[in-house]
Amino acid sequence: MDRQSNTTDLLAQLAQRSPWTPLYAVRSDDGWTDVTAGAFEDQVKVLARGLIASGLKPSDPVAVFSPTSYAWTLVDFAIWYAGGVTVPIYETSAPAQIAWILQDSGARHVFVADRGRRRAVQTAAEEAGTSPSIWLMSDEGYGPDFSDLRLLGEPVADSLLEAHRSSNTLDTPASLVYTSGTTGQPRGCIITHGNFTVLARNTIPVLQEVIGENGRTLMFLPLAHVLARAVQVMCLVGRVQIGHVGNTGTLMRDVETFAPTFLLGVPRIFEKIFAATQRRAENTGLGKPFAAAVRTAVRWSELEQERAWYRGPAAAAPRIPLRLRAAHTVFDALFYSRLRSTLGGSLAWAICGASALDPHLTHFFRGAGIPVLEGYGLTETTAPAAVNVPSSTKVGTVGIPLPGTTVRIADDGEVLIRGVGVFAGYHGAHADGEHRIAADAVAAPLPADGFLHTGDVGRIDDDGFLSITGRLKDLIVTAGGKNVAPGPLEEALRREPLVDQAVVVGDGRPYVAALLTLDEEELAAFAVRHRLGPLTLAEAAEHPQVRDHLQHAVDAANAPVSRAESIRRFAVLPTALSLESGHLSESLKVKRHVVTQDFADAVDGLYTAAGTTAG
Repeated sequence: MDRQSNTTDLLAQLAQRSPWTPLYAVRSDDGWTDVTAGAFEDQVKVLARGLIASGLKPSDPVAVFSPTSYAWTLVDFAIWYAGGVTVPIYETSAPAQIAWILQDSGARHVFVADRGRRRAVQTAAEEAGTSPSIWLMSDEGYGPDFSDLRLLGEPVADSLLEAHRSSNTLDTPASLVYTSGTTGQPRGCIITHGNFTVLARNTIPVLQEVIGENGRTLMFLPLAHVLARAVQVMCLVGRVQIGHVGNTGTLMRDVETFAPTFLLGVPRIFEKIFAATQRRAENTGLGKPFAAAVRTAVRWSELEQERAWYRGPAAAAPRIPLRLRAAHTVFDALFYSRLRSTLGGSLAWAICGASALDPHLTHFFRGAGIPVLEGYGLTETTAPAAVNVPSSTKVGTVGIPLPGTTVRIADDGEVLIRGVGVFAGYHGAHADGEHRIAADAVAAPLPADGFLHTGDVGRIDDDGFLSITGRLKDLIVTAGGKNVAPGPLEEALRREPLVDQAVVVGDGRPYVAALLTLDEEELAAFAVRHRLGPLTLAEAAEHPQVRDHLQHAVDAANAPVSRAESIRRFAVLPTALSLESGHLSESLKVKRHVVTQDFADAVDGLYTAAGTTAG
């Protein structure tokens, strides 16, 4: 690949060779309207001219503060065509976080989704001592308006636009992505054009069946998350059409109307889909048949995996029993086909990232005809570093390293990564005070061997599949010296639909315990089924019947582990953990440190006589 190229060449070449390729789709009152590669590039160029006319220079940072939308993607490419560096700001960011990103990145231009976010940026800019230009994004009808930038950019010549577009190379920064750390200020990860482009080109061949020509996907993850943007570049390379959903409240309706061929999600999305399917079955009196359907799908998938990896004599190979085949056929008509129809009817694959998905759920979806390919990566690896692929999958692992990526395990079990997706380093301001995001503006370079220390603990099996078993810092060591990985226990607890989040605690304590929160939708359904009347979260936290039900979930989570590793007590928090409360990251992962700090009294209570003992 030409090192003098950059990510914009992917679009420029496609728009030239195949301008009629439907690249995006914009939702309107009449459904979804296609946006071709040629039309998209035309809109990108108009905005890029406006940015250049407003004074943007190559390598200048430009912030984007917006929910996921077509406009977000349009702005992203316009920044790149103008030679700039995109600085995402999560749509849920607090004013102090916005101020920090503006100050640290030095962004002098900010795109905002609406007037409310414009006011938030104005307040944050005052706090940061900056005065950026703020451009309002409008996403109505066929596409964003941006009338001010359109008029401003009209005098900009094609030659000047091309000079800006081609000013970047694979080795220069494309984006400054701030990590959502649980302590201290977020650090800006320098993601290069090569990280996006080479990673995409390397990934498509092994995921051709998923991210291939004529595919369709709905993007609902935050585009401020590097995973979503990395996959968008992959879709550009694979010629996959993307629709955007900024409000997950309409997600199921949008999935049904758009009929995607694959979905990209995080574990909580798949947990919610399963819980909703289970709740519908129970509300129609089909709770027991659905439970049997789940067991059948899981066993079907487990046998498929055993058959795929069997290496013994053919006569002894695992077989799917006739009784299981018959049950699978019946349950496909009753439940599995309806689930696939709810998800648009064309969904062939799903990809799950950001954190671990319970293998039980992965087996269920695969057994129901929706294979979920789990992957692994960090912001610092431009997201995907390993992934299960259609031709080679093991449920319970995060797959094999992508082409161009090397993964190894350190002596202490830490996962180390080197490869095409590994970032250039953390952003550090130039000594001369300039804020252009250059490749040498690195505060913390990688070790000499090029391997990134991830902080995750894992193992690689004989077939090269990576499993993540925990975090170095999350590992619980009880007062008795027992090492306990909280992740598997938390996954098991979240299998219970009534449980929204679970946080296992016990570091330096005499035993392991857990904080639980309740799913409000499931609580309402539970209250109806058990004739308890309406219950608030606070009331439910103390209700004997709710706690008894949760005790069974705790007992089930404890079943596979030793007494020393088991959850001895639990507390139910009277509130939810959310993005807004600051207890979840943008990828819906629990910020363990924040939760245990904010609910320190509840944790302390687990180690007094007032706690609830798990059997």
